[in-house]
Amino acid sequence: MPSIIEAIKGVQPRSRLTKIVAIDGYGGSGKSELADRLARRLGKATVVHTDDFARPNVPGWEWERMREQVLEPLEDDRHARYQRYDWNSGKLAEWHDVPVGGTLIVEGVSSLREELGRYWDFAIWLDCPYDIRLQRGVERDGEANRSQWTDVWMPEEDEYFGAQRLDKRADLILDGTRPYEI
Repeated sequence: MPSIIEAIKGVQPRSRLTKIVAIDGYGGSGKSELADRLARRLGKATVVHTDDFARPNVPGWEWERMREQVLEPLEDDRHARYQRYDWNSGKLAEWHDVPVGGTLIVEGVSSLREELGRYWDFAIWLDCPYDIRLQRGVERDGEANRSQWTDVWMPEEDEYFGAQRLDKRADLILDGTRPYEI
């Protein structure tokens, strides 16, 4: 079996210059860490986090804005730019550039959503059990956010993933509880 890097390098972009990889999985499954590790190994790679498109009172995240600001320009081999949402100020913040060429890694919960599937050249699903995801989430976000995890985010994720079955559309499924070779 080829390594993750070999598998990604073996895929050609769909009639564009930029290869686009999506990493999806439940919150706390290890998506951000995997994206960062892949970007370091791939060299010319940019990571975009779906969390930068999340904001209060918007279910999930603004995937339409990501499509318009990032994916559609890259599809046409045009430079892309997006604004990160800043939770502290409650408004859109600085702009981030996404160059044409190389690899774009989009990571985040529901990044493999059906509405964006046509853009992905390679899709990774990161699996991880409930108790480990909750532990990681509370360690990262603090005990005060436990109920946000158990009462809001995790039930929303269960419903969404149950309906979309993103694990069935992934090119590669990884176990987020075990070490794996990049």
